Amino acid sequence: MTRPAVIAHRGYAGVAPENTIAAVERAVARDETAMLEIDVRPAADGTPVVIHDERLEGTREGRPLTDARGLVRETPLADIRKAHVLGTAETIPTLADLLAAVPETVGVNVELKSPGRSDLQVGESLPPADGERRREAWQPFVERVVADCEDFGGDLLFSSFCEGAIAAVREVADEAAAPLVRDDLEAGLEIARRYDCEAIHPPRNAIVGSDPTETAPAGQSGEPSVDVLAAAHDEGRAVNVWTVTNWLQFDALAAAGVDGIVADYPGLGDRSRSQ
Repeated sequence: MTRPAVIAHRGYAGVAPENTIAAVERAVARDETAMLEIDVRPAADGTPVVIHDERLEGTREGRPLTDARGLVRETPLADIRKAHVLGTAETIPTLADLLAAVPETVGVNVELKSPGRSDLQVGESLPPADGERRREAWQPFVERVVADCEDFGGDLLFSSFCEGAIAAVREVADEAAAPLVRDDLEAGLEIARRYDCEAIHPPRNAIVGSDPTETAPAGQSGEPSVDVLAAAHDEGRAVNVWTVTNWLQFDALAAAGVDGIVADYPGLGDRSRSQ
């Protein structure tokens, strides 16, 4: 069995404070980690910062997401950088600071969460006119992100649930891109084709036959409506699935033939590696 690449979700969010430099340092120290997955959105001045949520308040498993409040896009950068993550001493880093902690031997999947506005169109394959407007909305932020990535010597992969973000990446960067898919597998494949993306990122329950106990994607029943793994591979695209939390899921997806697995915990592939 070919072992899929292990992609550390927010720096293995199951064992470290997500999207922080401490999480990154721990993740890259593990030989199994082929790539990190991180989330970026702009601070009030447009600086890309590494945080998943739209707001600074919130919870993860009962812990406060940060000790600050407010929309990230409306919060000054200085205040964001002082916000402590999940009750730890770790703070929210800028994208540039986080990348400085990553060796060139480990790739980085930069998920583009928001361009700094609330009117996102997520998961849709857009008509040409709408797609162009969305690209224009995303492009200034994507340009900032790409500029912050210029000094990083490792592999980069840009992903997003928003077609406008993928379109902007294709406009301003010569880097790999992948649409993130949640429910509409056909729309995700269409976006991948439209922008000749190197990869596609479906949820783990979208992989036909990977685990019959998994819940089907929203709006579907039983097996997924399209074999996204077969379709993507036929078109020469990698398939990286999200997000795996145990070795049973990892084994099933590895057996199905996915190329990469976004994992919350390290070590989930140890069983597959021994077979």
